[in-house]
Amino acid sequence: MATKKDYYEILGVSKAATDTELKSAYRKLARQFHPDVNKTPEAAERFKEVSDAYQILSDPRKRQTYDQFGSSAFEPGAGGGSPFGQGNPFGNAQGGPFGGFSYSWSSDGGGQGFEDPFALFEQLFGGSGFGDVFRRRPTYQMQISFDEAIHGTTKEVEVEHREKNGQTKRERMNVKIPAGVDNGTKMRFGEVDLIFRVTPHPEFAREGANVFSEVKLSIPQVVLGDIISVKTVEGPVSLKVPAGTEPGTLIKIKGKGAASLRGGSPRGEAGKGDHYVRVKIEIPKSLTAKERQAYQELKESSSKKKGWF
Repeated sequence: MATKKDYYEILGVSKAATDTELKSAYRKLARQFHPDVNKTPEAAERFKEVSDAYQILSDPRKRQTYDQFGSSAFEPGAGGGSPFGQGNPFGNAQGGPFGGFSYSWSSDGGGQGFEDPFALFEQLFGGSGFGDVFRRRPTYQMQISFDEAIHGTTKEVEVEHREKNGQTKRERMNVKIPAGVDNGTKMRFGEVDLIFRVTPHPEFAREGANVFSEVKLSIPQVVLGDIISVKTVEGPVSLKVPAGTEPGTLIKIKGKGAASLRGGSPRGEAGKGDHYVRVKIEIPKSLTAKERQAYQELKESSSKKKGWF
């Protein structure tokens, strides 16, 4: 079982810490525990913990998920604690105000909370003594749809290159986006980095490779059980709802989620997440005389029981 981590404690800040306080704490600890500076055996692990904590807490959406579900939401294979914990499950999805393809490059990060690692190395250790491997690459943000993120796509984009003579060169390039990228995923394409911003979907929510949706069922359906058609990212799937299913139950459809960018099976097949369906009860707003009589009979027959469910 994975050990739960307190990211606030790791960074030495309170739960009410501002972005500025988080960044300041991170830089101080990164300077202290970076393996190129600190040669103690535990330095590398502490540096990783500090980096993981800052990566979660510096992202508003991930920080909200952590505050609600804890570090277990970010363990491999976790579904982020399910986005259906409270309220509207799709209300927290963020597509971002980027409006397509935008360019960002600054000395203290790549925009929207992104910490430019090359700028960070320069600020922590001074100069560019790490050689050409640490030359800063321009970072772009690209808006894509939920379906494009799930299935992959190819985009033509225009990027800028800064040449050795200081001149800026613009060129167009085709970018093949693999299936499974998510909001905030960063990938390198040639001499540039891309950070993807995914437009929210009206019916699906996503945490990692897992996809979530809701289905409304009638009282007879959950009491007696039923076989229903559920929409997934791969198309409709028949789902068996067991008799006696309680409201709020999550039913898993294995392997019908998003592709995982972290690797596949031992046979080399693409790894896939799962699709989770949350059951909700649809209470009828009006009844026919026959339906009212049936419910009245049920009420009377169950008066000595704890309830229908």
